[in-house]
Amino acid sequence: MNINEQVEYLMQGTEYGDEILKQKMAGELRDRLQICQNESRSLRVYCGFDPTKADLHLGHTVPMRKLRQFQELGHDVTFLIGNYTSLIGDPSDKDVLRPQLSTDTVEDNARTYAEQAFRIMEEGKTHIRYNAEWLAGLSFSEVIRLASNFTLQQFLTRENFKLRWEKGDPVYLHETFYTLMQGYDAYMLQADVQVGGTDQLFNIMTGARKIMEFMGARPNIPLILGILPGTDGVVKMSKSLSNHIPINTDAVDMYGKVMSIPDSAMSQYYRLVTPLTPPQIAAIEQGVKDESIHPRDAKMRLAREIAAAFYGSDDAANAEQAFIETFQKGNIPEEIPTQKLDVSLTIVEILLAAGFAQSKSEARRLIEQKGVRFEGNVIDNPAETLTSEGVLQVGKRHFLRMTA
Repeated sequence: MNINEQVEYLMQGTEYGDEILKQKMAGELRDRLQICQNESRSLRVYCGFDPTKADLHLGHTVPMRKLRQFQELGHDVTFLIGNYTSLIGDPSDKDVLRPQLSTDTVEDNARTYAEQAFRIMEEGKTHIRYNAEWLAGLSFSEVIRLASNFTLQQFLTRENFKLRWEKGDPVYLHETFYTLMQGYDAYMLQADVQVGGTDQLFNIMTGARKIMEFMGARPNIPLILGILPGTDGVVKMSKSLSNHIPINTDAVDMYGKVMSIPDSAMSQYYRLVTPLTPPQIAAIEQGVKDESIHPRDAKMRLAREIAAAFYGSDDAANAEQAFIETFQKGNIPEEIPTQKLDVSLTIVEILLAAGFAQSKSEARRLIEQKGVRFEGNVIDNPAETLTSEGVLQVGKRHFLRMTA
């Protein structure tokens, strides 16, 4: 790709909340690519990941996908594990204090991050770094020097801090250090580009660029990505909201969960978590619009692309066939788990025991949403018990055979 084509490809899925700012950043990216070409080097690109949880979902992979795009174009990519910043916890998208994690918890979580990341990124082309390498050795005088670049007013204009301040809730001083630490990460990596979600706009624009200039380096270019909605197509994907698609699952489950998203969310998923180029995505969108492509077929391709990224094209094709057999033809899969019938258990307790719900409230919500069937009949009473053999179906993808 030439420089203009690279900019179009890499800016896909970006979201700055301001079209003028987006065009400015696209222009800076174009200029930096030209500088790198003149210097006969690749862009230095990184994204930081704080290992606050062990298991990742599809929403977490959005920046990983963008890093993979940079790798495909031959650029130098660093996967930064924030084992030091995790001790604070990023306050960017929270209106309450994040709990501080222990060093042991952070280290345990970090061990799984790279392994999961390499399901998207190319291991041989990825530099793994830990920001404790440089942050742990900073002296207090160096922290003061970095902090002198910022005012309290800058932090108190942030929506989450402002909300807490107005409510009288505490805003702790150590939370403001996160921006400084992230900015120092960018400087130490001499980054040309930093990838992050919309919740990182302040940290990168106000923090990283300022510190890099202060330290005598070229300011990095923020590539800010949209937030992937959950399977409800409305709010941010989150395990706590039960609208997530885990990446530690299997191809059949992942394919089925993608097929459950509303049609209105397809464009965001195509842009944020598939390798398709802007022209390819535009052709699919136009096909759906002019009805030359059925929305179901567009969604099936989406599910196939996403499943293939994690499990390969063969497993993705098998998952698609299983979906067709199960849901389009109305067949029940041949191999489904079984559970011994116990007439003393309510349907809520059965859902919990089978792992179809993580809590009683989630089980009741599934029932209220008409998502639980037994032998094809909707169950609408959380206190109902099963007294005969048959197949329990939860949602579109989960089955359990009840046996005497």
